[in-house]
Amino acid sequence: MQAQQDNTRQLFNKIQRLPPEKVAVVDDFVDFLESRGKENSLTRAVEKLSEQSFQKVWDNQEDAEYDNL
Repeated sequence: MQAQQDNTRQLFNKIQRLPPEKVAVVDDFVDFLESRGKENSLTRAVEKLSEQSFQKVWDNQEDAEYDNL
């Protein structure tokens, strides 16, 4: 916990030393990282929801050979 607080403090200090236009870039990048994580979560949720729908297509004798790959 302390290590994370130290890292956060160091990062905050670095950001404070940046000119305003660079702070804006850091802010945009943090927003990008957050949205990317949300997109990945959404993609996994959609994949999970679609599994049952595709089960009939995926699970058939004709394609059984591919199950062993």
